[in-house]
Amino acid sequence: MVMKRYMLGMLLCGVAMASFGQKTARDYMRGGNKLYNDSLFVKADVDYRKALEQEPGSADAMFNLGNALLMQQKAKEAMEQYNAASKLEKDKTKLSHIFHNMGVILQSSKQLPQCIEAYKEALRNNPHDNETRYNLALAQKQLKDQQQQQQNQDQNQQNQEQKQDDNQQNKDQQDQNKQNQQNNNQQQQSQMSKENAEQLLNAVMQDEKNVQDKVKKHLQMNGKKLEKDW
Repeated sequence: MVMKRYMLGMLLCGVAMASFGQKTARDYMRGGNKLYNDSLFVKADVDYRKALEQEPGSADAMFNLGNALLMQQKAKEAMEQYNAASKLEKDKTKLSHIFHNMGVILQSSKQLPQCIEAYKEALRNNPHDNETRYNLALAQKQLKDQQQQQQNQDQNQQNQEQKQDDNQQNKDQQDQNKQNQQNNNQQQQSQMSKENAEQLLNAVMQDEKNVQDKVKKHLQMNGKKLEKDW
C-alpha cells in the first residue's frame, strides 16, 4: 500500500508576512510541513492543530494533521481528520488524495469492502492516479482471497458437522441394534424358561404315571383286585 505523504494546502506563493510577529494559520501550516518532512510528526501535529485553531474550516490543515497522526500510528484519529476534510474539500485532486489515504487505513485494518470503495472514490476524482489503482487492485485480490478462505472454512465446518451427525446416527443405530438384541435375548430366555417348565412338568407327570403303573402291576401280580377309581 502506498500512502500519499506529500502535503496539500501548500500553495505558499505570495504568502504575506504576518504583522507584529503574530503567526497565521498559513505560518503554522508551513512550519508543520517542515517538521513533517523532517519526520518530527508529533511537533508537526502541534503546528497543524494551531493552524486549525485559527482556521477551523481548512481542509488542507485537516488532511496534513491526518497524515501526521497516521505516521504516529493513530489511525482512528487520522481517519476522523480525513473524513472531516472530505466534506469540505472541493478540489478533485485533493479529494483523490484524501480518499486514497482513507483507503490505506481501511486496508491496513482489513476492512476491505470499505477500503475498495474509498479507492474507487479516489479514482473518480483522479482517474490517472496509478498508486491508487495499484492499491485498489491489491485490495480486490485480498478481498477475493479472504472470501475464498472464509468459504473454505465454512465448507470445512459443514463437513465437520455432517461427520458429527453421521457419527451420532451410527451410534444411535448401534444402540438401537444392541437394544433389539437384548430384547431378543430376553424373549428367547423367557421362551426357554417356559419350555423348560413344561418339560419339567411333563417329566414329573410321566414319573407319576410310571409309578402308578408299577403299583398297579405289582398289585395285579399279588392277586389283589383294584378298586375302581371314581
